Amino acid sequence: MAELRSLVVVLGDQLDLDAAAFDGFDAALDAVWMAEVAEESTAVWSSKPRIAMFLAAMRHFALALQAAARPLHYTRLDAPGNHGSLAAQLHADIERLRPTRLLLTAPGDWRVLQALKAVAQFQGLPLQIREDRHFFVSVREFAAHAKGRKALRMEYFYREQRRRQQVLMQGDEPIGGQWNFDADNREAFGAAGPGAVPPRASFAPDAITAEVIALVESRFAAHPGRLQSFAWPVTRAQALQSLRAFIEQRLPMFGRYQDAIWPDDPWLYHSHLSAALNLKLLNPREVVAAAETAYREGHAPLASVEGFIRQILGWREYVRGIYWTLMPEYLERNALDARHDLPAWYWTGATDMLCLRDALMQTLEHGYANHIQRLMVTGLYALMLGVQPRQVHEWYLAVYVDAVEWVELPNTLGMSQYADGGVMASKPYIATGKYIQRMSPHCKSCRYDPAQRTGERACPFTTLYWDFLLRHEAMLAKNPRMSLQVKNVARLSDPEKRAVSERAAAIRSGEVGVT
Repeated sequence: MAELRSLVVVLGDQLDLDAAAFDGFDAALDAVWMAEVAEESTAVWSSKPRIAMFLAAMRHFALALQAAARPLHYTRLDAPGNHGSLAAQLHADIERLRPTRLLLTAPGDWRVLQALKAVAQFQGLPLQIREDRHFFVSVREFAAHAKGRKALRMEYFYREQRRRQQVLMQGDEPIGGQWNFDADNREAFGAAGPGAVPPRASFAPDAITAEVIALVESRFAAHPGRLQSFAWPVTRAQALQSLRAFIEQRLPMFGRYQDAIWPDDPWLYHSHLSAALNLKLLNPREVVAAAETAYREGHAPLASVEGFIRQILGWREYVRGIYWTLMPEYLERNALDARHDLPAWYWTGATDMLCLRDALMQTLEHGYANHIQRLMVTGLYALMLGVQPRQVHEWYLAVYVDAVEWVELPNTLGMSQYADGGVMASKPYIATGKYIQRMSPHCKSCRYDPAQRTGERACPFTTLYWDFLLRHEAMLAKNPRMSLQVKNVARLSDPEKRAVSERAAAIRSGEVGVT
């Protein structure tokens, strides 16, 4: 048997035949290693849709590797003798295969990276970690951008990337004369609702995915979530089909309604591409190029295209830079000293707050919620309730099919929970129930009134908003973007403040909002 030169480690979010780890691959000398292990579904209590998404995509990618004639050592979750963790399985397979080195495209998870480094060190093998060129910006390039700045702001980073990549540009100036069309992209649907929104691109499970679904239902029966409606793209071809469908059918209206919410309609005009992007079934360059082409061909308006591209070229790249620049200590940040436990009903949807129930139930059903449901419904409530930020992070990482830690952690801990004290966001994103009333019709049928901050009918969002201002008044007073809201607190009488605090305590105790 010929000596194995390189064992190329491929993780579940690295499903790209053109990844850097494959550079120089020789089928006569090298082999690919992949493993499905229980630890990646139990490190956080992963939902069934998330587990199925990763496993189905991995098994289909194994077929793509075989079709590309790349020797593959693949361990299935249900294989006899599966060692249960990436580290333990890799140890066992190194002993069996005896490679002379390990190759790896840089992972998207600090914990996984440390585990693989430890394996290589224990085995006395060189581990070559190659830059993940899936991204527009390398970790080193982001560090250079961040160096010497008193504060990091995505908007300035985004403008740099627009110029650098020449996306939606005319020379050195943005097309349309402005960088950001966010002010044009905040409309609600109104009383008539969203109308006839095109159906999302969905894919009936084939035999491989059906086998995965059965395995997840059996092996992870106690985990949250449901798989009856699982229809996510799990192959490169399906991901490309999803991209085409979004560009043709949804992108023209995406910007206008990207912040809108509608009951029992999770898909609306969103792209639903983040899982395919984060598993590397799609390349962000082809996604951005497709959107820009749609604008230049007159298919989609500039505000929609710019808003979408900002999410990919701006925000997605920015959060990855934050993650790798600030880990591992970033994980433990808790600037607001939040100590409350995440309500148990986040795992079941058993709340009588209709906006939250809708967001939670669709999350459990599909492993998906749009960015406003994440930031301004589930995230907003946890922030104002005062939930320990690591618990919030672990919930988001567990329940969404697109959740990989490099993108999920900064969005949750920084943008949503303000636990990093302002690295990601210049102020806490807080609002009363009136924000949700403006962006959705949930409040019309809800038992709670967003205009009331105290009393039996007071909306918990509104109560907790005022309670948040009271609890953090000294800190918020130092933030110029919060000055008006802090001044409003000063107008409350002492009896009003006590009533808010008492109602907030009742909410935290579980006396309010639980069914």
